[in-house]
Amino acid sequence: MIDPPISSLLKKVDSRYTLCILAGKRARQLTDGAHKLTKCDSQKVVTIATNEINENMITYVRTKSGIK
Repeated sequence: MIDPPISSLLKKVDSRYTLCILAGKRARQLTDGAHKLTKCDSQKVVTIATNEINENMITYVRTKSGIK
């Protein structure tokens, strides 16, 4: 079982694509030495990133409204 569940993560973002990009960027930051913002026992950076998203520690700002 995935923890946190995808359904709970999708409530925090507007699409699966946004979730993927957000988790990937945060995982890269963690790999590059950023400090964890959550109490997570896992050493896997993607798991840590998804937990931070689920706990509202990581947010995003939409910069463009769409393709014209």
